[in-house]
Amino acid sequence: MAFKVLFLAHAPDAEPEKHRCVIETSKYKLFVVLVKDQHQAVEACKTLVKEEGIHSILLCPGFTHRNVAEIAEAVGKNVAVAVARGDGPSNRVSMEVRKREGW
Repeated sequence: MAFKVLFLAHAPDAEPEKHRCVIETSKYKLFVVLVKDQHQAVEACKTLVKEEGIHSILLCPGFTHRNVAEIAEAVGKNVAVAVARGDGPSNRVSMEVRKREGW
């Protein structure tokens, strides 16, 4: 059985049913879904945990501590929830790009 991971990222124009992909090997299956807001994030997590048996969820840095807690509560104690955070300089670089792109 493969280790199944969901990576969620925010995008202001995301359509979760359209903006998604799966990358897999015999040992690893990565689901990537773009979401517009927290409601879409929670729904995507609950659905993929139920339908695909996700083991771990990795969230982009845009998720707040409250968002992370809500997702962890929604998926239950048997699913790991983590956040990809950068250091100060990395965060500034990505923030500048997002501002330039109208986020």
